[in-house]
Amino acid sequence: MKWLWVLGLVALSECLVTIPLTRVKSMRENLREKDRLKDFLENHPYNLAYKFVDSVNLDLGIYFEPMRNYLDLAYVGTISIGTPPQEFKVIFDTGSSDLWVPSIYCSSPACANHNVFNPLRSSTFRISGRPIHLQYGSGTMSGFLAYDTVRFGGLVDVAQAFGLSLREPGKFMEYAVFDGILGLAYPSLSLRGTVPVFDNLWKQGLISQELFAFYLSKKDEEGSVVMFGGVDHSYYSGDLNWVPVSKRLYWQLSMDSISMNGEVIACDGGCQAIIDTGTSLLIGPSHVVFNIQMIIGANQSYSGEYVVDCDAANTLPDIVFTINGIDYPVPASAYIQEGPQGTCYSGFDESGDSLLVSDSWILGDVFLRLYFTVFDRENNRIGLALAV
Repeated sequence: MKWLWVLGLVALSECLVTIPLTRVKSMRENLREKDRLKDFLENHPYNLAYKFVDSVNLDLGIYFEPMRNYLDLAYVGTISIGTPPQEFKVIFDTGSSDLWVPSIYCSSPACANHNVFNPLRSSTFRISGRPIHLQYGSGTMSGFLAYDTVRFGGLVDVAQAFGLSLREPGKFMEYAVFDGILGLAYPSLSLRGTVPVFDNLWKQGLISQELFAFYLSKKDEEGSVVMFGGVDHSYYSGDLNWVPVSKRLYWQLSMDSISMNGEVIACDGGCQAIIDTGTSLLIGPSHVVFNIQMIIGANQSYSGEYVVDCDAANTLPDIVFTINGIDYPVPASAYIQEGPQGTCYSGFDESGDSLLVSDSWILGDVFLRLYFTVFDRENNRIGLALAV
């Protein structure tokens, strides 16, 4: 049996491609420092509802995609697009399926602060002629669909569909450290008629296994990685616990409960949750999260964030997320986050949803920094193990 276990680890790590990720200052932190966070939260409320319902297909010759909430994205990796390569810092995001970056034709102020793609400099560029409109809170990001060669970690993905922005609404994207997004959710979430990056890696025979995995460093700026085609077991301890995907759209699973001191405080009787590298916090229904904020002694600040006494990180009990019968404790030192000037903030946030979504959650980086996560497309399952 021991040899079978060893052979299993070898198989999981065969032809492994590892991409380093850097933890950067999030847009929330940048806005907070410039005293613009309150304005952002008022104008761009987070809405969880669109994640758990089927989007309406409007056959108007225009392709729509629900835009992400980018306020807390914090881990970026480098890719290149075109021939010769043009580099971009992107979020490897399990909560969306498309790749997009700003274009040289973008007229918005946000594009002036980021790397932009110049089609005229690439000999492998092909334009599709299809417009895209990415729904973004109170506005729309407009652009067009194109095809070119995408490179990262030694992988060369040819004729990859990607979006190029022409207009980015509002001024808040100016504070984002990343240039674009590389989505890793299921192809059913992608722009109609396109093949996402991960699916192309598999179809083109660039990876040996149809899976990828994330390790997010708890403290250091460097050290985080996303790996494709295999799993490096040195990033976790113990066994991987496998959970079936409950809906093949996002990386969604069924969660049993959320408890503290043995008492259920949320998700009573079970609920749905999305494992999302593109979300930093633990996000749930407003009324449920409000109760949790009260339990941990959080108070709402002028900016709308919930502030907690920093000493509580050493005294409050774990909050336990039970998934497929396995407990995943999140200690107070993880769900209470220290910001600048000695202020501590709650790692929970309200989704701002309607009654359309009852008790559904997004488990973001607060959870993923504790648990190494494998996204197995071949078997439609998620593997979780204690990160080292």
